[in-house]
Amino acid sequence: MTQPIPPITEDDIAQYLANSPDFFERHAGLLAEVQLTSPHGGRAVSLQERQAEMLREKIKGLELKAAEMVRHGKENTAIADKLQRWTRELLMVREAREVPLVVAVELASQFMVPQVAIKVWGVADAFAHEAYAQGASEDVRAFASSLTAPYCGNNPGLEAAQWLADPSAAASLALIPLRAGAAPQAFGLLVLASADPQRFAPDMGTDFLERIGELASAALARLRPVVPAATE
Repeated sequence: MTQPIPPITEDDIAQYLANSPDFFERHAGLLAEVQLTSPHGGRAVSLQERQAEMLREKIKGLELKAAEMVRHGKENTAIADKLQRWTRELLMVREAREVPLVVAVELASQFMVPQVAIKVWGVADAFAHEAYAQGASEDVRAFASSLTAPYCGNNPGLEAAQWLADPSAAASLALIPLRAGAAPQAFGLLVLASADPQRFAPDMGTDFLERIGELASAALARLRPVVPAATE
């Protein structure tokens, strides 16, 4: 008794066509006879037309991706230009006591941040009387040191938000700790605020804010006490 021949499945047909690229060369008439339903209007089209539609859709998708890459490239270039201008302004400050003001004012100007505040502590005696060196409690200093990355999110009434000119208008905050190199303890805190609750969202990346913190910390190092060189 002969074994029944298993029915041919769609997978069998697909595999055969994939392994037989010359099939439609030998049966060219099928390209025009096979009718498929187009997703555009539901009309019947030939296999050739459907392939052309799929190719156009693929090209359109690639064009959109290319346009998105160009847009991101332009945005990154614009950010890099702003960062360079901000850094240049910091390098041009002659008086060390003016650095915190320039850090804050230029951040607000270059990056369109509505409110910026800054506090530093542990500064040299010559700068201890400056407004930016006063008003940071032990709690906020401990909080700044506990931050391993900038805090981004809403304003739950944090003490640092009270340093802003208008704390009630701060719907979202970015708190950037200031450190001397890789020191675990922070010597200051930079506060960025916006009335837009999504400007500094909790899920946003913080790489750029970390770069801001590193550059600001380096510039503000001029306010720190000079540590005597070790003698042998």
